[in-house]
Amino acid sequence: MKRESGVRTTGRDDAAPRTDGRRHLVTLANGPSLQEINGTVAIPDKNASFLCQLFAFSGPGALVAVGYMDPGNWVTSIGGGQQYGYLLLNVILVSSLIAMLLQYMAAKLGIVAGMDLAQATRAHTSRTLGLVLWVVTELAIMATDLAEVIGAAIALHLLFGLPLIVGVLITVLDVLLLLLLMSVGFRKIEAIVVTLILTIMAVFLYEVILAQPSIPDMAKGFLPSPQTLSRGELTMALGIVGATVMPHNLYLHSSIVQSRSYNRHDEGDQARAVRFATWDSNIQLGAAFVINCLLLLLGAALFFGSSEDLSTFGSLYDALQDPSLAGTVASPVLSTLFAVALLASGQNSTITGTLTGQIVMEGFIRLRIPLWARRVITRVITVIPVLVCTIAFNGSEVALEELLVGSQVFLCIALPISMVPLVWLTSSKKIMGERFVNAKWVAILGWVSTIVLTILNLKLILEIVGGWL
Repeated sequence: MKRESGVRTTGRDDAAPRTDGRRHLVTLANGPSLQEINGTVAIPDKNASFLCQLFAFSGPGALVAVGYMDPGNWVTSIGGGQQYGYLLLNVILVSSLIAMLLQYMAAKLGIVAGMDLAQATRAHTSRTLGLVLWVVTELAIMATDLAEVIGAAIALHLLFGLPLIVGVLITVLDVLLLLLLMSVGFRKIEAIVVTLILTIMAVFLYEVILAQPSIPDMAKGFLPSPQTLSRGELTMALGIVGATVMPHNLYLHSSIVQSRSYNRHDEGDQARAVRFATWDSNIQLGAAFVINCLLLLLGAALFFGSSEDLSTFGSLYDALQDPSLAGTVASPVLSTLFAVALLASGQNSTITGTLTGQIVMEGFIRLRIPLWARRVITRVITVIPVLVCTIAFNGSEVALEELLVGSQVFLCIALPISMVPLVWLTSSKKIMGERFVNAKWVAILGWVSTIVLTILNLKLILEIVGGWL
């Protein structure tokens, strides 16, 4: 069935922006989303085996899953385990299920409409509103990037004893890493990200096995409990939810699923792409769910009931090698593995943050700059407040992590701005067509999730601002 859509459908056969033959730093973006990689990854024939097709479509989900296990999640999840034991495992479960629903919608929008979320939103807004949305989303991306800067700087400090200010400056050089990765091809980037995710999972699985968490208490923790609504527990639960569902992932996923070379004009091939993109996303988000659970289990098994303040990466690093806190499993090896995983998490997010920034810039204001230039500009802007904070507080890790918490405010503001258009666009028959429009129950769950998360994030903002006053 042919769809009538108010959204411009793009593909590899779209004309590239016209230039005068000279190289420009800033150019117009009128083509497909992330045109450098759009439609560049080959896929097998539809008659190929399920596993063969799944392997070909796998990869975008891994880049999305990175945002659900970034350094911003770590202290929150481990802190939740330390303070409330296994109680908040159900919060991680619900957050992950909501994330799977939203990412399914984002992937479907990109595949069916042929546009990423930023492009599709801009197609239904004015130029002025598009500019406002771009600014807010860029701030949210920088807030996410700030967490990676702080996490990477602290990891370098813990591993090599580098002063925090030196670690912060070193993170600026990761533009070289990005350039290297972009030169080897998008498929290899996906493989590297998957490897880093598996490294993080292996580290925490090993540490949790040594910690020997209570299996009955763990199973009970996945069941909803009224105790979660108590003031302290609710505040921690809000922190876990706020750190889990990231707005930039919706833009990222709707773009990078288009890297596969499915037939843009055949509904059967689009349906196949949606199916395997959903499998890919759910498998990778399942891995992120496991990692976040492992973080909470680590906190619950080793530190539940401890009066020590373990709210910083450094305190957790020290606690893992302190027998009085971690018990007989404490060792320098555990601490070192923790820092390695933290560094891997930060480097993963370097890739996804840069790609998302390019996506929203091209989509909302229809301009594009080289990825290396974008990385330098955004990283320098992000590093400035971190450097100021580091210098002003004499390299205090506590001050840096308070800055990290403050950065979550922008993520809370940007979340409904991303979710509302996503649910609306994918629930429109005019845009998605009869075959791909959200089922009624999917639309209802989408709107309920949007409303609930918006309310919870507003409450989180009030908690953070109240703490500053």
